[in-house]
Amino acid sequence: MSKRALAALAKVIDPELRQPITELGMVGPIQETEDSVTVQIKLTIVGCPASQSIERDVTEALAEVFKNVEVDMTTMTNDERKALTVKLRGNKPAKFNPFADKDNLTRVIFVSSGKGGVGKSTLTVNLAVALASLGQKVGLLDADIFGYSVPQLIGINQSPTQVENLMLPPIAHDVKVISIGFFVKDNQPVAWRGPMLHRAVEQFLTDVFWGDLDFLLVDLPPGTGDVAISLGQLLPKAKTLVITTPQHTAAIVAERSGAIGLQTGQEILGVIENMSYLPSDNGPVEIFGSGGGDAVAARLTELSGKGVELMGKIPISQDLRISADNQSPIVVSDPADPAAIEITRIAKLLMGSPRGLAGKSLKISPS
Repeated sequence: MSKRALAALAKVIDPELRQPITELGMVGPIQETEDSVTVQIKLTIVGCPASQSIERDVTEALAEVFKNVEVDMTTMTNDERKALTVKLRGNKPAKFNPFADKDNLTRVIFVSSGKGGVGKSTLTVNLAVALASLGQKVGLLDADIFGYSVPQLIGINQSPTQVENLMLPPIAHDVKVISIGFFVKDNQPVAWRGPMLHRAVEQFLTDVFWGDLDFLLVDLPPGTGDVAISLGQLLPKAKTLVITTPQHTAAIVAERSGAIGLQTGQEILGVIENMSYLPSDNGPVEIFGSGGGDAVAARLTELSGKGVELMGKIPISQDLRISADNQSPIVVSDPADPAAIEITRIAKLLMGSPRGLAGKSLKISPS
């Protein structure tokens, strides 16, 4: 029997799949004595990027129980990989969109803006990292196919691991991330039309192992184009978070990004006003004017027939820009910065927003 070794190995978590290796079919034959153990560990693929960390964690876990530890690193067979992908999909068919399932409880949030340059992607990344730091299981889908920037903003330089036809998204700051930027070399532009765009975002939902998430944040491209419409159809339960600036003209454009969500069935979750003011010793300086966020919230309340809240105002922060350039979200690199404090406060608001349960099975039965 190998009870002591298996108990130790159950504490080793695969860094990509975020599950114990003992539950993933990664543990092979074990030879155990009172003082020594030899174990075979099966990686998902040849050249697995997590191989060194897995071997280290396995060795350290076993060394707490045995004086002599030997670890043999090998690779799964094709049949073992297929069995793993079936398990990860929860016996669902390939090309299955888990977030469209009526029983899925993940809160899907579209982060949208009417135009570029309002800080939408930077805020999306920081909100995702803030939610993860608050104990939430978070995924981040970079749906801005033409203007992808999430990999740089969150600091991921590796591509997803491919197991059979299933992609394992890279993880940074406990956030699972997928982006077209992982598949484009040397910053090449993406020149696709509607059908290709639809296929790409669909694959990001069906061919990626997202696992059990509390939140999926989707960084939409600015405007009201093909991707927003496609995702509105693929993720009908999503809610839209609209990013604007205080400037009146920016607010007028931002209304459209919320309105397109209403046309494809998404509720408006709220509005965030970015670059709201510059803090100073003499009080806030409203460089870009004022009232844009309130105007967008009021207009979307009128269009939707439901109250839309201005959830927060992010101050102008040089450190926020620097942290983005340094690929380190400010909620991690400088959590005391006023912008980071406000972003974290908004993340807590998102956690407190009601989770839609209409039509979902609560998986309980009367006693």
